Amino acid sequence: MPGQRSCVWTWSLAEGQPTLVFESDELLLEAPNWIDRSNLLVNGAGDLHRLTLAGELQPVGHQGLPSLNNDHVIARSGESVFASANDGQLYEISLLDGASRQITTASGAPGVHHYLHGVNADDQRLAFVGVRALAKGGSSTALYTVSRDGTDYRQLTDGSSAVDGCEFAPDDSWLYYNSEEFDGHAQIARCRPDGTAAEQLTFDDAVNWFPHLSPDGMNAVYLAFPSGTEGHPANLRVQLKLAPGLDWNAPDTVVRIFGGQGSLNVNSWSPDSSAFAFVSYPITPPV
Repeated sequence: MPGQRSCVWTWSLAEGQPTLVFESDELLLEAPNWIDRSNLLVNGAGDLHRLTLAGELQPVGHQGLPSLNNDHVIARSGESVFASANDGQLYEISLLDGASRQITTASGAPGVHHYLHGVNADDQRLAFVGVRALAKGGSSTALYTVSRDGTDYRQLTDGSSAVDGCEFAPDDSWLYYNSEEFDGHAQIARCRPDGTAAEQLTFDDAVNWFPHLSPDGMNAVYLAFPSGTEGHPANLRVQLKLAPGLDWNAPDTVVRIFGGQGSLNVNSWSPDSSAFAFVSYPITPPV
């Protein structure tokens, strides 16, 4: 869009305000992760890039991969990243040398496009949203987990309600996600890793997406779209909400931005739980 920029920010719990890390009017940047306390990982036009907090952007240099979408999660070990590609499959990419391998195949879950959002504590199980085209048109979504070697698929929800953004709690006790099961629009929810004990956590008119818990399990941030929004589109005035102490009944609006899709798709907390990252997409009016 003419005049639009990608602006990558961090937001500090201690300071209670955002800090601009990098901006570009040429490259669409999306979905920051933290590699370590000084480096972010972002998607830029289908490729992964390392972005230092000093504002230096460099390609990761992975080889032999299809174009990647903006769903990617750093392994808890910090040595690799799991990513979703636009061919609908999941891949693992070394952050040391860029070597990659394909995890899932079309035969593992036929007709399902994989969108990764979570990795468990020992890096051996991945949580993803599976999207399946329907014969009558449209699609259905369900939560799945799969082993790191691409075996042992487990479908956790039945596809009757739209779901997204599933990620493991730091201690693997829950999967947090957003679901339309309860109020007919996206609300934050959680279930056990086997799909049982599903419960609603937010109860408002906002369309709430992508819950992300801090590594210490003490706080969560999520993206709130205006009431009536369908899906998680780009280019809307949205809010980032913080649930301190995981108090989902009293979240704080910490940032209001122009954005949406790409702003907070994946867990973007720093390893020490002191800050999170996000992307805004402001548009400068023509003069």
